[in-house]
Amino acid sequence: MRKEIRLSLAIAASTLVMGSEPASARDTRYELKMADVQADPLYAEHVPAGVKFYFADQAAPAGQNLGEFVTNRKTNSFGKQDEEACTWAMISAMKELGERAIAEGGNAVINIVSYYKKKPFASDTLYECHAGAIVAGVALKGEVVKVGQ
Repeated sequence: MRKEIRLSLAIAASTLVMGSEPASARDTRYELKMADVQADPLYAEHVPAGVKFYFADQAAPAGQNLGEFVTNRKTNSFGKQDEEACTWAMISAMKELGERAIAEGGNAVINIVSYYKKKPFASDTLYECHAGAIVAGVALKGEVVKVGQ
């Protein structure tokens, strides 16, 4: 009798699983304030202080262009608020851009735009972040330059 009940339950469960539609992953798009990220204490702790950052159309000093670079940073968002996960992903992306600037001999990154899935989003004050149930991500593209001191 027990075997029959277990078999019936297994068949019922299999039928439910096979008949259900696949779950779609959450991918919520946010436009968040860069000023909030820069105000976070982790920003000063992780982003190189010797590098200046200029977003979209912000006026930037002229300098020697050392190349265009893309970052694509992800962070675990499980159990976190989306904005918290996005802040950490943005700090991580800015850290990577800053470290790349230093490695290339530069001291600034200009024309920074969000570049999620290679689609530019340009803003002087906002950045784009995508958050799901498990991962949040920020992608940036910018030009590393060396400007006079």
